[in-house]
Amino acid sequence: MQELADVRLTAWVHGYVQGVGFRWWTRSRALELGLTGFASNRPDGRVQVVAQGPQEACQRLLDLLQSGTTPGHVDKVIVDWSEVGDALSGFTER
Repeated sequence: MQELADVRLTAWVHGYVQGVGFRWWTRSRALELGLTGFASNRPDGRVQVVAQGPQEACQRLLDLLQSGTTPGHVDKVIVDWSEVGDALSGFTER
């Protein structure tokens, strides 16, 4: 059975997602999935999520971001998939 390569997920999360524990929640889910990366507040009110790891785990994190069960309220998620970039250690809130 062929293993899927690691990928990088970049997601820009729009909605009421700052000041409600969204980055902490995202970090917790990412660590449970074994992903590395970060969740960062952006000046325009979005949260940028960058996660690296197995494609299936990144897809699961994306599904969770879009699930309606996050803190605050997600209006939409803009997604970019790419090859793994620079090595990231752990999953941090920025």
